[in-house]
This record gives sequence, structure tokens and C-alpha cells, in this order.
Amino acid sequence: MSDREARRVDSGTPHVLGRVEDGVGVIELNRPERRNALHPDMYDAVPRLIEAYDRDDAVGCVLVTAAGPAFCAGGDVREGTGRRGGGDPAAVLARLARMVVLLRESPKISIAALPGPAVGAGVGLALAADLRIAAASATLAGGWARLAFSGDFGGAWLLTRIVGSARALEFLVGDEPVGAAAGERLGLVNRVVPDADLRPAALEWARKIAAGPRGAYASMKANVRDAETMGLREALPRESERMVRSGRSREHRDAVRHRLAARR
Repeated sequence: MSDREARRVDSGTPHVLGRVEDGVGVIELNRPERRNALHPDMYDAVPRLIEAYDRDDAVGCVLVTAAGPAFCAGGDVREGTGRRGGGDPAAVLARLARMVVLLRESPKISIAALPGPAVGAGVGLALAADLRIAAASATLAGGWARLAFSGDFGGAWLLTRIVGSARALEFLVGDEPVGAAAGERLGLVNRVVPDADLRPAALEWARKIAAGPRGAYASMKANVRDAETMGLREALPRESERMVRSGRSREHRDAVRHRLAARR
């Protein structure tokens, strides 16, 4: 499907572009002149698109990417990072970061495609996705330590679950950029491709997932999330319930029928 055929989805701001293409719900950060640093409008626009794609049966996979040569430089200091308004500052910041919670808790598989550096809140957004593909020149960096910040947007929580506590603390305290290849070795990135191949490779990966058994994928994602918080004895019954439910689904029946037809 070409861009002309893609269905546009209004995010409420030109700083975030949304479209549905071949079953893929695309969220594109669109402030390349500011390295896609988070403008106040973006804190509502990204969650708005995630929630819209969650409700949309035409969407089977969510792809988060960015215009230009950077993924996201974190909160925009020039714009006050959007943390204005009354109330408890910590509660306000947690609300602004809800995009990472929504992305992680979405039943749909998500991919973050990094064309370049992800820093601070950009790291949190990238790690909140289920899978990550990066251009060879992309980097990930906390960026918090250099400003004597402790970190936000779920950075420490997500890092700890992906690379373990010691590696997470090293990443946060050391504050050194991690290249795409090193990130792949650490498990921060799933795939690395040449810079020029990132966009088509990311969309092709997302299309393949979108064309798969969406109900089964949602249950697989739930099983993995349970594994992060539960012991085996507690998780096994929930896994078994999902297995039985998937076995009764039309997806399963269609898959069996196609398999038998292919054998014949």
C-alpha cells in the first residue's frame, strides 16, 4: 500500500503523524528540526493514537517511528517539556509519561523503529515497545545523569527488565551512548539494519506481524508479561486458559484448515 492509499489518522497535532497502512498503525514523531524532542502537544497525541489503534480492528501491529535522522531527543527544554500546569509535579510527570504505559499494556504487538539517537524519554518510549529495530547509526542514551536528573518515562523500570539491574544502572549512571550493534548484543535492540533500509524493513516486519494470528499474539504478549511478575506455578493456569481459548478461536480453525490444505 502506498502513502496515497494509507488511511490517515488525526493525532490532533502536526507534531505526530498517524496512519494505518497494510494493517499497521503507524505513529510517527514529526519534529525533525528538534530531533523529535517531545513538544507539549505530543504528550496527548501519542496516547491518542495508541488508544485509537487498540480500538481499530484493522490494526494488527503498531509501529512507532520518527521523521528525520533522530528518533527522539527526550523532552524539549525550550518548550518546558510539557510539564506545566498545577498539581503535584510528580503526578503531572507520571501523566505525561502514560504513553509508555499504554504502549506496553496494549494487547497489540508494537515495534519501535529507530532511525537515529534515542535519548531520555525517547529511550523510555523505544523500550516500551515490544520489539525494536534500529538503523546501524542509531544510539540509545539516558541523558539524565548529565543534567543531574534521576530519570523518567519508565527508563529504569524498562531497562531493568530488559538487561537486568546491573546493566541498567551502568547505562543510567555511565550515561554513555550505546550503539545499535552493542544494543543488539545487550538485548535493547532486536534487529539492526543499514540506515537506508530502516523504514522499509520496519514496515515489512510490522506487516508480517499484522497479517498473523492477532488473538494468539495478544495472548503470547500477556504470557510474557505474566512471566515478568509471576512464578511458574501462578502463571501456568493463566497460560493454560489462554491456550484453551485460542484453541476455540476462528483463527485456530482457519490456521488448521490452511495447513491441511497445504499438505494436500
